[in-house]
Amino acid sequence: MTVEADVDSVEQAGVPLVAAELVEVRPATKVTESGPSSGSSGGLSSENRLTLAPLERLAVPYALSDARGENRSAAFCYIHANHDLDAVRAYLNRYRDQPKTLRAYTKELERFLLWAVVLRGKALSDLRIDDCEAYKDFLKNPDARFVGERFARHSPRWRPFASTASGSAELSPDSQRYAVRALRSAFAWWVDVRYLAGNPWKAVNDPVVIKRERAIKIERALPAELWRKVRGELDARSAEAGGVQSRESASGVQWRAVRAAILLMGDSGLRREEAASARREHLRPSSYGTLERPVWELTIVGKGQRERTVPVSAATLAALRAHWADRAKDGWAQDFDGAAEEGTQSGPLLAPIIIPWTQASRRRHRTGQGGDRQYGNEAGYTADGLNRLISRTVTELVETMDNLSLDERRQLGQANAHALRHTFASHSVADDVPVDVVQKVLGHASLQTTTLYVHAEKQRVVEEVARYYAGVAAHKTGQ
Repeated sequence: MTVEADVDSVEQAGVPLVAAELVEVRPATKVTESGPSSGSSGGLSSENRLTLAPLERLAVPYALSDARGENRSAAFCYIHANHDLDAVRAYLNRYRDQPKTLRAYTKELERFLLWAVVLRGKALSDLRIDDCEAYKDFLKNPDARFVGERFARHSPRWRPFASTASGSAELSPDSQRYAVRALRSAFAWWVDVRYLAGNPWKAVNDPVVIKRERAIKIERALPAELWRKVRGELDARSAEAGGVQSRESASGVQWRAVRAAILLMGDSGLRREEAASARREHLRPSSYGTLERPVWELTIVGKGQRERTVPVSAATLAALRAHWADRAKDGWAQDFDGAAEEGTQSGPLLAPIIIPWTQASRRRHRTGQGGDRQYGNEAGYTADGLNRLISRTVTELVETMDNLSLDERRQLGQANAHALRHTFASHSVADDVPVDVVQKVLGHASLQTTTLYVHAEKQRVVEEVARYYAGVAAHKTGQ
């Protein structure tokens, strides 16, 4: 085996050359009706390794393209597609304004296309029901050669399935069902636009999924006392000061950024995608506030492209001001209060200040030589970047906070970015905020989803009182 140079590749027009090269994938040496059996993830010889590439770098042999597939429609086609790759890209182009959906569908389609060509030895337009059933079985235990650690999509070491800590890539039943439904929907669209004559996925049943009693993992919400301790710790670490070049100063800047993110999500019930896309020009004082009790509100576009307005707490507002003061001092943003006055495009509410010196980060966050920036062009966190930031922070707090019990460390260690949303919902319901109000803040389409937090709070009350009763009984028995 050789190590391919995909880390320090030469840049051309801001894109690594290795990412610009098309990779033609070919069928595996041994292709059977059911595909190769899955082996162990380790010890693969060079002969068993497959050449795989993501969709944007993918090239398929002409015989498997398929320009003349058996399932190609004879009627006039509504899309300009000479072969299956064109058809796949035409379908994905429908979601170009929905990045999260586009990323999910791209993953499912490129996995299926690679499986069909490399392991099945067939073109997309030649697949029948038995092929679709075989792929459904493949999803239960993907071929080890399709599995690997997470690498950038331009890396030769990229694989369609990311391995877990154990080295496997076994998908959950829910993920398997999502893949089947996504492919069925794509094939239905290709039939509608007359690229394909029929949809073989129509005859394939969804993978069996256990209907959970409670789909939302609301137990990840932080208890009130633990949430109070976390907020206090964030305030204390954000107060760190020092010289401009000192480690303490850089640490304080980072803690102020993460405090703003955590409070924004934990006090306003935002999803990570909503927090990442929130902008300063959409945050304003509410007309319903008073001088004694001012209220601010933030308008965001949430799940399902539904716009909603959420309240922003005074603590969050103070954290955002401190975060913006760091950005303004570094020349990355305007003053927080001056931003709304000077223009309508004033930047993302949350943005990294300390940028990793990698090519991807430079392309995203730098606009000119030497890192010069323009107001309004600042790139905020991505949803995944925000999630990683909060996960790293949670890990550090679990390891370094002094005033946590063992149970609290366990609870905090299980928390993630979405747990902050559950925390807001659980605490607001516990404080008797009307359920319909909580529903509007969270952006739930159904009130039934929000009432899960009511039931969870009732369960917690019963459990705590039962623990109290047990303690009283034990005390009397001891007497």
